[in-house]
Amino acid sequence: MRLLFSPISYRHCCNKLLSLLNAPPPTKPMWAQPQMDPPASASRRRPKVVVIMGPTGCGKSRLSIDLATRFFPSEIINSDKMQVYSGLDITTNKIPMRDRLGVPHHLLGQIDPSSHHELSPLEFRSAADSKISDIVSRRKLPLIVGGSNSFIYALAANRFDPESDIFRESKPNRVCPELRYDCCFLWVDLSMPVLNQYLDKRVDDMLDSGMFDELEDYFADSDELRESDSVTRTGLRKAIGVPEFEPYFRRFGRRTTDGSPEEDPVRRGLYDEAVRAIKDNTCQLAERQVGKILRLRSAGWDLRRVDATDALTAQMGLRGSDSSGGAASDVWERQVVQPSVKIVKRFLEETRMWRIPCFHTCSMKRVGPFLSISK
Repeated sequence: MRLLFSPISYRHCCNKLLSLLNAPPPTKPMWAQPQMDPPASASRRRPKVVVIMGPTGCGKSRLSIDLATRFFPSEIINSDKMQVYSGLDITTNKIPMRDRLGVPHHLLGQIDPSSHHELSPLEFRSAADSKISDIVSRRKLPLIVGGSNSFIYALAANRFDPESDIFRESKPNRVCPELRYDCCFLWVDLSMPVLNQYLDKRVDDMLDSGMFDELEDYFADSDELRESDSVTRTGLRKAIGVPEFEPYFRRFGRRTTDGSPEEDPVRRGLYDEAVRAIKDNTCQLAERQVGKILRLRSAGWDLRRVDATDALTAQMGLRGSDSSGGAASDVWERQVVQPSVKIVKRFLEETRMWRIPCFHTCSMKRVGPFLSISK
């Protein structure tokens, strides 16, 4: 094969090669040289994450178990700042092991409260991000579940400043509209008067389930009563129930056999005062949580609202519940679960790489091994 290569072209190539060989080495190795950002189409696809948010008592944990066990293979990451600590399971209203139905839960009761270390939003951001990566690597859906909106914001916001508080009542800082993940936000909302009535009843149920004994053991085994009132509360010490019952246990100390709240008028008075404070503070917490959710929504976060008012009304057996009839569980299924499944399924179908098998068809239709929900 003849090559058409003139003497002039040959000399030019040789000169070019010699100039390259004699050139000084770069100040930095090639791998350290500035690189052009890849085009957006070549960037790594953001993980899909479902966030279940709402005020305390709205049914977030119940909904997460329904979704994880019956529709979408999932694992749950707790985003409640009191439930990350071990202990006081009744007081902090952790979901009991028997109700988790085998669904893995992360960052739930894993921090030792005796260390007096309070998990910051920045630390939660890092810990939850690691859990999300692990869950996605096993082709499961991460469900972020909890009422601490400061944790949710720290995790989801693309730019997060730990020194900035976007939820301050006076002059709140700007909410970052960009998200780190491809998020589907399920906002379980309901009428505040109905929720307040339910929360009062829930406190009574928690006391009947052993909350008082749990707090008595907590104060007996910790240094809480031996420390000054001026000590700053951190971590589990902030849990509703601890500061409210502290005056009672500070006065009467450990468990004794010489009287109970029912038998001693003084004890009974302090006990009733603590219970009233717990109920009031729980309702106030719920209102603050809704206010923070509205703050995120007004900043442009796409929060998909699911109304659980009828379900909670039916659960309490109140008048004015869903007139279409059916047990409380049927109302929950119809008003909360099915709308949530539709929202999440559409969210997952936005990219073809996500195909989540269905565990249970319920009243919906199965197409092959996957769930199809008719409109």
